[in-house]
Amino acid sequence: MSFIETEASVRYEIINGQRVPVITPKCEVTLTNTETGKEYMSDAEALADVQNASTPTKAEHIRRDVNVTVEEINIGAALNISDWRMFKNLVNCDTLAYLQVWQTCS
Repeated sequence: MSFIETEASVRYEIINGQRVPVITPKCEVTLTNTETGKEYMSDAEALADVQNASTPTKAEHIRRDVNVTVEEINIGAALNISDWRMFKNLVNCDTLAYLQVWQTCS
């Protein structure tokens, strides 16, 4: 069983005079007790198990798996490589390198 920690969203901010998308990915979390295999539906539930003196659960027994999903953004054809440099914190480095090669070869 997993739970959604954050929902996907896109908002826009003005950075250095330019409108920039700020992406929040969807984060789906699965918390599992590695000793018992029990899955928790929240961080609070896992913490309560750790703090419960009647259970042998310790903090190191809790495994946190996170599945991050980033929605596709339609950036349009008008975006050029200098615009991508501004987005470097939002874009995978391999993607940026690919775009730089593509621009050189075009």
